[in-house]
Amino acid sequence: MHLGKRRTESSMMNLHFGRHGGRPLSRDSLLQWQRSVRGQRLLTLEERELKQVLPDMFGRHILQIGQWDQDQRLLSSAAMLHCAVLGANSGLGAQALIDYEQLPIMSKTVDAVILPHTLEFVRSPHTLLREASRILTDRGWLVILGFNPWSLWGLRERLGLRHRAFPAGARYYGVGRLCDWLALLDLETTAVSRFGSGFPWSPLRSLGDPWSLGTLAAPLLSNYLLVAKKRVIPINRIGLAQRAPVRRLLGRPLSVSGARVEHP
Repeated sequence: MHLGKRRTESSMMNLHFGRHGGRPLSRDSLLQWQRSVRGQRLLTLEERELKQVLPDMFGRHILQIGQWDQDQRLLSSAAMLHCAVLGANSGLGAQALIDYEQLPIMSKTVDAVILPHTLEFVRSPHTLLREASRILTDRGWLVILGFNPWSLWGLRERLGLRHRAFPAGARYYGVGRLCDWLALLDLETTAVSRFGSGFPWSPLRSLGDPWSLGTLAAPLLSNYLLVAKKRVIPINRIGLAQRAPVRRLLGRPLSVSGARVEHP
């Protein structure tokens, strides 16, 4: 009996530590959240924050990976020629249904990628970030919308007091952890905006901005927008150094196979 108990405890521990991310977002739960008052309020705030960063991103192609809105509402302020939404649920405004961990897109072909709470509902957020980095151009942009795990909203989620319309299965990630993950993928975090339905006046702040009174309320805000830019240092191919001339080792003529060779 003791052996069986140990096996059960071991399997439970493996199950707990093997869960790297959240559960996939279902179509019904997403629709319920979009129709809720809090869901509509949050979407309005996120659209406002995106309007402050997307017009400054130039290129040809911008992709939204993950379905959080409908009718490309979050991409409305993008100034690029081609915009598309890729998702995993049918009937929610996506142009194509994909697997988030295996993006069917060629490498270095997309100028900007938006992840609207997509990392919180995938089993392997590291894989999704690697795929997003792969398809970005050498100077592409990555924009992440997420929930702050250290906010009052995150505390409610941990206590099981989440909003009844909010989709179940999400796992929150802090800004500090995301910055560490992005740095390993040659993505430099350039700006972080913190906002929430209770503090709608929080402006977009860069990481290098000076301290202000608004900094005190930042850890309590429920949502954030993170902007990162890919930094690929070009490699200059330096030509091989010219081979030094062979110095004469002997000062007299050489004979090779009976032939006489005169040195110049």
